[in-house]
Order: sequence, then C-alpha cells, then structure tokens
Amino acid sequence: MSAPGAGRTVLVTGGSSGLGAAVVTAVAAAGGRPLVLDRQAPADGVPWVECDLADTRSAEAATRELAERVGGLDGVVTAAGIDVPGRLADVPGETWERIIAVDLLATAAVVRAALPFLVASRGAVVTVASTLGVKAVSDATAYCAAKFGVVGFTRALAAEMAGTVGVTLLIPGGMRTAFFDERDPQYRPGADAILNEPADTAAAVMFALSQPAGCAIREMVVCADQETSYP
Repeated sequence: MSAPGAGRTVLVTGGSSGLGAAVVTAVAAAGGRPLVLDRQAPADGVPWVECDLADTRSAEAATRELAERVGGLDGVVTAAGIDVPGRLADVPGETWERIIAVDLLATAAVVRAALPFLVASRGAVVTVASTLGVKAVSDATAYCAAKFGVVGFTRALAAEMAGTVGVTLLIPGGMRTAFFDERDPQYRPGADAILNEPADTAAAVMFALSQPAGCAIREMVVCADQETSYP
C-alpha cells in the first residue's frame, strides 16, 4: 500500500492550528494536497478559504469553492472546534450556541457540501469528536452537547454512506495545542497534565484516510495512555 494519504486531496477544517494544522502537515508530507477552511491563514502555500464556520451556509459555499478550484476531493477532516467552559447559567447564550454551530453544525454542513465530490472519488470523511463526546462532565454543556452530536451524526452518516464514502469517527483526548490557552485558569490543564501530541493523533487520521475503498475504520479513540477523560 502507498503511504497514507499519498496523492490525495484532503480538505481540513480548522487547518491553521492544533490538530488541523498537524493533519495538514501530515497530508503534505505524504505527498497529498491539503486544503483549509479557517478564519486564519494556514501554512504558506496551502490553498484555503477564509471562513467563519459558525455561518454554516458560508461553510458549505467555501467547501464547494475549494473543491471546484482544485478539481475534487478525496478526503475531509473536520478538525475545527472551539469551547468556552463554564456553568450553563454563566455562559452567554450567543457563546453557547456558537460552540454548537462550529463544533456540530459546521461539521454537518461541510460534509454535506463535500459529499458529491467524495462520492465521485470514493473518498473518506474523518469527523473529530472528543472523549467528552462519550463522557459528560460539569461546566461543559455546550461542548459535550456538540461532541455527543458529532458521535451520533457520524454513526448515522456511516450507515447512510456505506458502500460509497468511507466514514471514520475520531475520538481524541486532550492534546498539546492552543485549544486551552484562552480559558479561565481553572479550566486549563495543569503543569503536570499528560496530553497527546497532535502529530500522533494526525497519524491516526492518515491511517483512516489510507484505507482502500470498501474497508472502513469506523471509530478510533486516540489519547495519551493516562488520559483522565476516557473511559
């Protein structure tokens, strides 16, 4: 088998930082062509469209624009995600709903727009949930709701697209990224926190994308071996 993702065109949401950037790097290193949807520019030379994924109609249009610009898609990785922890009564409604929009609704919107291209290429989707998509915790009602939604969405999508598009659900644990940087101190990992490297999680994404047509990696949990939020 060729290198995972070799020669494939892969659209990555949130590809300018964190896990998304690690996936972009891995796709390029494998000889593939990464594309990015994000509010910030990705690494130099990576084709991208600036997009606020909370605007799901814009996310759909941007997905189609990139796919048509390069002549199709072989894969989609929905790595974009945000969170603002806090008790339900303390998180403003607009903030709570933006988390749902970016983490769940944009996942569905991008995949919806990409499906005609993926069906044509017999491509694959990797959605990114979280260990908090299978285990709920306090002060994370929006994030848990969104990520539990991604789990259900992906399982239903896998049943719907069986035989036409590969569908993989990725359930990652905490990673060493900027995801936690803007949180209030009580919601940041401590100095002794054991987190996974995003490049290691990206390698698992590439493994899922490398499967031949007809073979699907349905679900993967990828985390540091001392991850506290799983199981």
